[in-house]
Amino acid sequence: MWEKLQDELKGASKATDAAILGRFFKTGAGEYGEGDQFRGIKMPVIRRIVRAYRALPEDQIEWLLASAYHEDRMLGVLMWVDRFERGDEETKQRIYGRYIDSTARINNWDLIDLSAPHIVGAYLRNRDHGPLFEWARSASLWERRIAMLACFALIRGGEFATALAIAEVLLEDKHDLIHKAVGWMLREIGKRDLAVMEGFLGTRYKKMPRTMLRYAIEKLEEPQRQAYLKGSI
Repeated sequence: MWEKLQDELKGASKATDAAILGRFFKTGAGEYGEGDQFRGIKMPVIRRIVRAYRALPEDQIEWLLASAYHEDRMLGVLMWVDRFERGDEETKQRIYGRYIDSTARINNWDLIDLSAPHIVGAYLRNRDHGPLFEWARSASLWERRIAMLACFALIRGGEFATALAIAEVLLEDKHDLIHKAVGWMLREIGKRDLAVMEGFLGTRYKKMPRTMLRYAIEKLEEPQRQAYLKGSI
């Protein structure tokens, strides 16, 4: 099965798309995705492969996560999501454990955004949220983003307190990808309870990174959005 999968990945690869993806995901020297490699495989193909290889042994999913190719790692995390969502409690616990042991290889924003809410957030929803706060304070950009994006599962369930607390921890983070993640999650809270989001913004919005604020208030009516941007709330 492994050899067949490798042949399929090679056959689906396109050099022109790989070059485009490399630029989009900032793989140049000093950029957040420095050194990442791409095959040039589009997401619909990756999702089809996930369904076709549901019987792939978990150790071989680990091999995908160890790959230098971005699409292989994406395939690995989506296979874990699929297996987690279809699995019993024992399976969920095992997949969660494998995931958190692999955060160094879940190392770009799209890999995190498509997996952390569905595995980390879903697993911790009715458990101790302590690990999220540990990752929010991590030196790893990717662990900090996992901490924030995992909260999406909590937000969808109507539980905002942990997401707001994680946002507080990350309020002065220096990285643009964290600014976007925090702003996005605040916006998701606002879509469900505007008063809660605005209560958080209250005394904080003037010191927020601009990108974080813009993401948070994106869906507000234009006069109110402009008032936040001008600092006149």
